[in-house]
Amino acid sequence: MNDKTIRVLEYEKIIEMLVDKAQSSLGKKLAKELKPVFGVAEVEKLQCETDEAVKIIIRRANPPLGGIHDISSEIRRAEIGATLSPGGLLMVADTLRAARRLKNFIKQDREDKGSKYPIIEELIGKLYIYRDIEESIFNAIISEEEISDNASNTLRNIRRQIESKNLQIRNKLNSIINSQKYKKYLQEAIVTIREDRFVVPVKQEYKSSFPGLVHDQSASGATLFIEPMAVVELNNQLKELKVKEKQEIERILAELTEKVASVSNFIKENQKVLSKLDFIFAKGKLALDMDATKPVLNDNGYLKIKKARHPLLDKETVVPIDVYLGKDINTLVITGPNTGGKTVTLKTIGLLTLMAQAGLHIPVEHGSEIAVFDSVFADIGDEQSIEQSLSTFSSHMTNIVDILKSVRKNSLVLFDELGAGTDPTEGAALAMSILDYLYNKGVRTVATTHYSELKVYALSTKGIENASVEFDVETLSPTYRLLIGVPGKSNAFEISKRLGLQDFIIKNAKEMLSKESVQFEDVLAKIEKDRKITEENRQETEKLRKEVESLKEKLAQKKEKLDKNRERIIREAKSEARKVLLEAKEEANSIIKELRNISDEVGKERNKKIQQAKDKLKKNIDDIENDLTEAILAKKNTKPPEDLKPGDSVKILNLNQKGTVVTSPDAGGNLMVQAGIMKISVHISNLKKTKSDDESKASVRTKTMVKTKTKSIKTELDLRGMTLEEAMLDVDKYLDDAYIAGLNEVTIIHGKGTGVLREGISQLLRGHRHVKNFRLGKYGEGGSGVTVVTLK
Repeated sequence: MNDKTIRVLEYEKIIEMLVDKAQSSLGKKLAKELKPVFGVAEVEKLQCETDEAVKIIIRRANPPLGGIHDISSEIRRAEIGATLSPGGLLMVADTLRAARRLKNFIKQDREDKGSKYPIIEELIGKLYIYRDIEESIFNAIISEEEISDNASNTLRNIRRQIESKNLQIRNKLNSIINSQKYKKYLQEAIVTIREDRFVVPVKQEYKSSFPGLVHDQSASGATLFIEPMAVVELNNQLKELKVKEKQEIERILAELTEKVASVSNFIKENQKVLSKLDFIFAKGKLALDMDATKPVLNDNGYLKIKKARHPLLDKETVVPIDVYLGKDINTLVITGPNTGGKTVTLKTIGLLTLMAQAGLHIPVEHGSEIAVFDSVFADIGDEQSIEQSLSTFSSHMTNIVDILKSVRKNSLVLFDELGAGTDPTEGAALAMSILDYLYNKGVRTVATTHYSELKVYALSTKGIENASVEFDVETLSPTYRLLIGVPGKSNAFEISKRLGLQDFIIKNAKEMLSKESVQFEDVLAKIEKDRKITEENRQETEKLRKEVESLKEKLAQKKEKLDKNRERIIREAKSEARKVLLEAKEEANSIIKELRNISDEVGKERNKKIQQAKDKLKKNIDDIENDLTEAILAKKNTKPPEDLKPGDSVKILNLNQKGTVVTSPDAGGNLMVQAGIMKISVHISNLKKTKSDDESKASVRTKTMVKTKTKSIKTELDLRGMTLEEAMLDVDKYLDDAYIAGLNEVTIIHGKGTGVLREGISQLLRGHRHVKNFRLGKYGEGGSGVTVVTLK
């Protein structure tokens, strides 16, 4: 990659941000060395590393990366037989602990969520765990200066003896300094230490009266520090114990070093993996800080960047831009006033390309595409060189010459103010010639300019398109929006007029322009005016479309509710009618029974009339019941069951009730069915066998499907990069599958972005038949970038 391009696009500043995200010196070193790579497969792997890191951080917050040290020198010392210092051993133990924690972290994540991160899991799978060495070091060493008493039983015993010996010496010395015999000899009644031996301060004049060994004297010579003869032997014993302590500590350190040396090759492999993991998670943290996403990659030179933000500008205030290049358009010519954002647009395109090819996520909307180029060239900024006596034009041209010599078909070239710094006519002609050369070579090119000739050139040349940065003449300020397909105006006259330049000067200036130039600027002004009107109409149309969709959805919900109420009312009415009919029948039977008792005393004639009345009443009741039954049982089975016989289990379709056949079908296809406590006369077309072969097979298929769903369904659905319509379809199907699989809670990842995807998903979930409730993710779950759904 061209070093000049990396410098002018400020790629190093992105690397500085990445370095700050790494926790260890090893990870920072890898971050500093990060350069763009070439080849779609390699870039895709780097992007997937970052994507996995982002997902893990969203789910579980930052992984435990503390304690990773560069222990290369310690390992080399251990391998050649040198004894490691306590500090060196602690760094080794810290690094071993970091490996163990990371392994447990990813293992727990896999068990809790059932998710997989193949690249990071593969790396963590290469880590070696030596908990025994780790614990041995931490048990033995408290700090860089202190060894624990627990390091060995021998060391503990030696230190107990030292403590006891110290106490004996102090007791002996205290008895000396507190005795009346020696008090007058002492400068002070204190005990101190010289050359690791206990001494007391004695006045110079009493040297001969105080038996002992002189170890030191004060600066004035008035005080001698004497070791009394009574404690000389005790001090000798104490010194021997301290020598033993030192030897035991050296033995412990040597033993621990030997353990480290025995697995040094594996620890070195751990170091490589840990540095790589720290670097990968640094990329993930940077992506989350930038609200960046994983781009779609291609190797055909196609750029389709949606809502792109320059990563070095404040993400809250920067205006996103949309850029497409490489299919029907190979060259973009961007025009517009100074300070309008042309150079920022160039740098955004170039820097995002470098970041993507380095495996970093870029601050764009999901679904954006980035091409993997063989090289990126940029001629941006004032490169005037005083030392080389080069003018601005000469400096730019020197750089452009180098670019034209090195450029290949699969290259991206960025020119800022192409042809500027010399005669406008010659500069414009030269710029058009350079763009022609690159276009004919198939190179993707983006150039900014003020020349009107280049605007006409872009309008009249196939494959080359105008673009402009929008400028608000009323406020004299740029909007920083990029408009592809619309040439920009310099707006020099309008800006000058708004700033107070006299009208007659502006009028004279316009008259000095050629007629064609004036007409062309007028056409641009009209195009810009029509574009704004079209944009306003489009926004209004979009607003109305959303309102219509909202009303349509509300009407559909109301219709569904009315249909449900209608079915319920009809069902309740039929049930009430049957109840009334049965009550009437029961009352009629009671009346007939009473009449029959009376008829015993009347002649046969009256009995005959009563029987006729009964028959007529029964006929009327049967007619009414048949009418009601026919209305209730209107649904027919197109394939009625055959060979029905008493005892067969059947389902009465319209009543949705199971029953048992009581009688065989008569010639008309009617038979009696026992349903609960009721016997019902039913036609064969309204019955269905409940234990047929077809239903058994269907049951097996259903069970198989549920079992398959349960095994394959994930607890998360990632929608990032999808349009709202695609996401709605995927969410609906996913919720059906999750419900069938019996999941209680699932996570939908939609990212933060503009919030359109999140709001659309929320609207779907509010009325979904399987959803009990839902909420945005908490800290550690992904925050507002995910929605957690509880299923019924």
